[in-house]
Amino acid sequence: MANFIRFVAIRAALAITTLLLVSLIVFSLMEMVPGDCAERYLAYKNTQGQNLTRDDIEAERSRLGLDRPFMVRWGSWVAGAFVGEFGESCILRVGISQLLGNKFLISAAICFASLLLAYLIAIPVGIYAASSRNPFINNLLRFVSYLGLAMPNFLLALMIMLVSTVWFGDSMSGLFSKEFRDAPWSMAKLLDFLSRAWLPVFILGWSATAFALQTVRALMLDENDKLYVTAARARGLYGRQLRWRYPARHALGPIVNSLGFDLNRIFNELPIVAVILTLTEAGSLLLEALARSNDQQLAGAIIFLLTATIVTLNFVTDIALAFIDPRVRKSVMG
Repeated sequence: MANFIRFVAIRAALAITTLLLVSLIVFSLMEMVPGDCAERYLAYKNTQGQNLTRDDIEAERSRLGLDRPFMVRWGSWVAGAFVGEFGESCILRVGISQLLGNKFLISAAICFASLLLAYLIAIPVGIYAASSRNPFINNLLRFVSYLGLAMPNFLLALMIMLVSTVWFGDSMSGLFSKEFRDAPWSMAKLLDFLSRAWLPVFILGWSATAFALQTVRALMLDENDKLYVTAARARGLYGRQLRWRYPARHALGPIVNSLGFDLNRIFNELPIVAVILTLTEAGSLLLEALARSNDQQLAGAIIFLLTATIVTLNFVTDIALAFIDPRVRKSVMG
């Protein structure tokens, strides 16, 4: 138990160190953008017809604390970031926490649901595909997985929207119907959200399922040929009992360990899908901040939150892996 506690403490320290390093990189990139936040804000105001001077820029820079040393500003930003406070949006001058609201939680829920869908399909199907000797089943699953990898998510979204518009008269865009977009959360709004959120979950889970299916199948095929499986067969174990007790149990270790990577890949695809489906969540907000408004403070906050989610997930999966995989458990607990 002492070894396991030490293992958890080391993993927690590594997670915090990773977050601090990422926060420094994100903050440095925000600082490297030409013109500081005060200059970009006042330039935006001038485009709106206001004639602001250099004195206005200096006053705004002083208000935002931009005249302080770099490390002091980073320390203040990261201290706020760890408690969910990211300051003001550079352009909109609204608190980033208020601006994000529940958008990041909605994005995280969509990504986690897509990841769950992918693995609920890929794990049993991949295990079956690696064990089946039926050439038709194997070729069909291989074709489906290759199609999932080859077809871009945005193309799948456009196809579904076209079919839905032609057949049902509804493009299925957006996360809420018109009457619920600005309404407070209620059971009716939640049900409306669930009735429309399945589409981005399915689209994002499409390629994730294909990728996970190929991974599970390859890992199972590799484990099936190892000596411990042959020894188990010699002891009289066959069929489902053999698959789940030995090769599947060992093959799932790398799958669990890659959850953070898969979540990051799904979120990377979310902004494009959000543009196609006109979703109002953190993915579309990130694209807006980077490509249109040049609001680096808002973009930095979303990237940090995404990184914190992935690092936390990796920490949890490291602990879970110590229980699932006997090889890891042996190395950790002795």
